Amino acid sequence: MTLHPASRPFTLADFDFELPPELIAQHPAAERSASRLLDGRNDTPTDRIFRELPSLLRAGDLLVFNDTQVIKARLFGEKATGGKVELLVERVLQDHEVVAHMKVSKKPPVGSTLHMVGGFSATLLGRWPDEDGALFRFRFSGEPHALMAAHGHVPLPPYIEHSDSAEDEQRYQTVFARHPGAVAAPTAALHFDQALLDQLSAQGIERASVTLHVGAGTFQPVKTDNLAEHKMHREWYQVPVATLAALERCRQRGGRVVAVGTTTVRTLESWAQSGQTTGDTQIFITPGFDFQVVDVLITNFHLPKSTLMMLVSALAGYERIMGLYRHAIAQGYRFFSYGDAMLLERQRPA
Repeated sequence: MTLHPASRPFTLADFDFELPPELIAQHPAAERSASRLLDGRNDTPTDRIFRELPSLLRAGDLLVFNDTQVIKARLFGEKATGGKVELLVERVLQDHEVVAHMKVSKKPPVGSTLHMVGGFSATLLGRWPDEDGALFRFRFSGEPHALMAAHGHVPLPPYIEHSDSAEDEQRYQTVFARHPGAVAAPTAALHFDQALLDQLSAQGIERASVTLHVGAGTFQPVKTDNLAEHKMHREWYQVPVATLAALERCRQRGGRVVAVGTTTVRTLESWAQSGQTTGDTQIFITPGFDFQVVDVLITNFHLPKSTLMMLVSALAGYERIMGLYRHAIAQGYRFFSYGDAMLLERQRPA
């Protein structure tokens, strides 16, 4: 990790770092709130345990969670020719239709029927969202959510090397997941258990929720050196009326909006930018972004060269983030979805 000269624009290489493979967490901590928490709000990083969070927040603060629910979106099957195929359902549409990634040696023609493990079929209707889209539209022979629940697999991230298990079914899901639709967990929220939530409430810290169905694009690295050329993936979000009211109460009492995870940041700032409480977002937050809602962020550690590295650098400051990552690597923090967390505060203009 090198320092960024302020005299030039940020490029992709600025968000790269070397991570020892053994620091990529393959399993969750024994207890959700027993993960480590790197307090990065001050110039000197402080090593803590996640269950210490209540002591780091104030009465009157508002914690905002993403209450999306991870679906068993990974499905296996074969073409009529016998060739193996894997689908990763990204979005459920109407009339038993879904949008999915397709992994196959040779893509079948439109109109082909795939025979899926579990005894159902999936008919290829075309690409999505248009004929040049990277995703595919299928019609299932039954209700998609029911078929995935019965025959699907937990869509673990590509850097987790084991097949999904009963542990993943429980722990790659937040304790307050409510709205099915995500193919990746809002991982910062995985550290919260009911005891910690009760403690936060007893301390006068309000809670609210948004929904953003996390897509597989969250794991895709940026490939263009010029950040302005990167095309963000599309994700559906919703900000409930009750959450809008909670945000207003928080501002009125002088509290801070504490976003739990980058997906919550993207949802709140998409709403602030567009005025739309529901819809698709392709918001790309890079250094220089003008945050309108979020004051504090709880987040996990992110992939090199990822859009999320750019988001946290925009919020807390590039030099601070790079320093925190150096500290985390030196201290053996666990990285990515099942890893440890970090507490950040929004950098204020000088």
